[in-house]
Amino acid sequence: MWSPLVDGLWSRRTFLLLCTAGLCLCCLLCSMLPPGTAFTYLAWLLLLMHILSSMQDVALDAVTVAVLTQEQVGLGNSLQVVAYKLGSVIAGGGALTLLDILGWRMVFLLLAAGYFLATLCAWWARALKGEESVSRENSKDTTRSLSLGSIVRNVLQVPGTGWTIIYVLIYKLGEQGSLTMVPLLLLDHGVSPADLGIWNGILALIVSIVGSALGGMLLGKGRSIQSLLRTVLCLRLLCLIIQTLLLSTLGTDTSLIKGEMGRVDSNWSSACLLLSVVLQHFLAGVITTVTFTLMMHCTRQAKPNIQASHYSLLSSLEVLGKVSFSAVSGLLVDSLGVSVSFSVFIVLSCLPVLHLQNLPAPLS
Repeated sequence: MWSPLVDGLWSRRTFLLLCTAGLCLCCLLCSMLPPGTAFTYLAWLLLLMHILSSMQDVALDAVTVAVLTQEQVGLGNSLQVVAYKLGSVIAGGGALTLLDILGWRMVFLLLAAGYFLATLCAWWARALKGEESVSRENSKDTTRSLSLGSIVRNVLQVPGTGWTIIYVLIYKLGEQGSLTMVPLLLLDHGVSPADLGIWNGILALIVSIVGSALGGMLLGKGRSIQSLLRTVLCLRLLCLIIQTLLLSTLGTDTSLIKGEMGRVDSNWSSACLLLSVVLQHFLAGVITTVTFTLMMHCTRQAKPNIQASHYSLLSSLEVLGKVSFSAVSGLLVDSLGVSVSFSVFIVLSCLPVLHLQNLPAPLS
C-alpha cells in the first residue's frame, strides 16, 4: 500500500535509514518493558515493527533494482535470499535459544545493536549515496505527474507484467502443498518429531541455502532464466511424482502395516520421502533465486519512478501465491484423500512449466 510513497516521497536511502533506525528504536523499547507488562504495549510495538519492516523491504528491493547491473541481478538475488534465510535462523531460533540464557532485555538489546549496524551500513554505502540523487529526481517527477491511479496503470502496463503476475501466483502451488503435507503424513506414519526436525528443519534449510547460492552462480555464468527454470521445474515435477508413488506405498492407516516385512517397507518408504523433502527444499532454493531475478528483470522494464511500486506488487503476489495454498492444502487432503490431492499438486506443478513456454522476450 505504501510503496508509492517510497517512489515519490523521499529518496530510497532516506526510507532505509528511517525504517532501520525505527526498528532499532522499537527493539530498545521492547528491552525496557518490565516482566508482566500488559500485552497491549508489546502488541503495538510489534505492529509498528511489521510496518517498518515492510517499508524497509520495499525500499531495499527498489535500491537493488536500481543499483545492480543486468549481469549482477542474479548473483545479487542469490546473496539476498541466502542472507535472508541465515538472518531468519539467527534472529528466530537463535534469539529463542539466547532468551533462556541472556534474558529478554539482553536479547532485544542485541537485536537493536544489529539494526544499528544496518543503519550505519545504509548511511555509509556509496552506492546508496549515488542512488539518492536519482531517487530525488524521480520523486519530483512522480509528485508532479503521477496520481495513485496513474501509478497503478503504469505498473500494469510495464512489458511482461501480466505474464509475471500469473507466474508468481502459480509457480509454488504444487510445491507448497507437498512441503506442507508430507511432513504431517510422515508423523502420522510413525516418523519421530526429532527425526523430522533434523530432516525437514536443519538439513532442509542447509540445502535450501545451497540451492539459492547455486541458482545465483548459474545465472552469473550466463545461464538463461528460461532454460534454468524449465530444468529445475521439471525436476521438481519428477520429485513430486515420486513422492506421490511413495505415499501410496505407505497406505492410509498405520494399523494396516503388520509384520516385520511391512515395517521394513514402511521404514524404507519413509526414508525415501524424507530424502525427497530435502531434495524439494534444494530445488525450491534454486527456483526462488531465479524467480526473484526474473521479477527484477521485469521491474527493470518500468520507469525508475514506479519501480518500487512495481516490484512490491510482484513480491506481494508471490507471497500470496505461496501462503494461500498452504492454508488450504490440509483441507484438500482431508476431503479428497492423499492420492487424489497429490495428483492435484502434480497438475498444479505442470502449470508453471507450460506457462514458461510463453516467456515474453524482454524477460528472457
